[in-house]
Amino acid sequence: MAKELLLKYGCNPNQKPSKIFMKDNRELPIEVLNGKPGYINFLDAFNSWQLVKELKEATGLPAAASFKHVSPAGAAVAVPMSDTLKKIYFVDDLALSPLATAYARARGADRMSSYGDWVALSDTCDKETAALIAREVSDGVIAPGYTDEALQILKGKRKGNYNVVKIDPSYQPNPVEQKDVYGISFEQGRNEVKIDANMLQNIVSDNQNIPAEAARDLIISLIALKYTQSNSVCYAKDGQAIGIGAGQQSRIHCTRLAGNKADIWFLRQHPRVLALPFRKNIRRPDRDNTIDVYISDDYMDVLADGVWENFFAEKPEPLTREEKRAWLDQLSGVSLGSDAFFPFGDNIERAHKSGVQYIAEPGGSIRDDNVIETCNKYGIVLAFTAQRLFHH
Repeated sequence: MAKELLLKYGCNPNQKPSKIFMKDNRELPIEVLNGKPGYINFLDAFNSWQLVKELKEATGLPAAASFKHVSPAGAAVAVPMSDTLKKIYFVDDLALSPLATAYARARGADRMSSYGDWVALSDTCDKETAALIAREVSDGVIAPGYTDEALQILKGKRKGNYNVVKIDPSYQPNPVEQKDVYGISFEQGRNEVKIDANMLQNIVSDNQNIPAEAARDLIISLIALKYTQSNSVCYAKDGQAIGIGAGQQSRIHCTRLAGNKADIWFLRQHPRVLALPFRKNIRRPDRDNTIDVYISDDYMDVLADGVWENFFAEKPEPLTREEKRAWLDQLSGVSLGSDAFFPFGDNIERAHKSGVQYIAEPGGSIRDDNVIETCNKYGIVLAFTAQRLFHH
């Protein structure tokens, strides 16, 4: 392993020179097995690795994340998938190992945002996971190891230039971290808070019951938020994030953004969406984009333009707003985490529309009583974690 790696450039081509190195002159805890990762690639790699490492430690299950621009587009653990999920994630034709299942879930949560993602895997990458990664548009992957078969599959991606990074799973960073902004150095203790079921014990709502699956999903959402640019909110269900709202200045905008993504995730499972008459040989990214338009309120404009003929063998009838609302009303059992307190009950009102029944947030707002009252109105379980999870 090297002590430093020179990079082509920083965040943008004009930002030179660029490199990664250890300030204490230690060797880097990573080895580049293929490709030449860039500055943003490594930012995504190191943040996403921490996320999946903690998910594995918290749940005991193989974990995966799909990262874009230093925030997760998806994160998941290896919970078996229904045939419907396999179909909407485009993996119903693949043999899936537990690790591949985790990545299929992470990638499938928000496929549009995951386009060109960085992949993080908690366990040694096997051939099943590599086969899934190989057919998606992706920039690179970080994992503690790769089987020989998996490495050969990944080396064949992107004309042999796919970025494959191996990280030492025993690596421990220094307890104090630093970064420079505008020539000024910032220093802080690393955020080493451990997120587990103990964080969910202070339940302040009338409904006090958090089933084991919901507790797992709340933990997944909170760990994901620990590595999501703030402000951030995460909806989770069945062992995976289904909607992440990142980097918003207003908490209600986070809740709306993440909720809209969760709605799209569920609407993709509507029978009419599953039966869309796509033309043969349509690429998966084009299907993703077309499904997103079909679900949206703009679909009638697309029909009027006749663009549907580029994607469909015959013209599908649109889903009406009433039909979409009726389908979304069936979504339930969703868990929601927030990286800071909810200042108003409007966040709970929005979350309720996307099937949220369990919430974990720090508490501490002067309007906590309004938030609790709104949760009680819908029978939502609310746990105060007393732990803010800002990440910048």
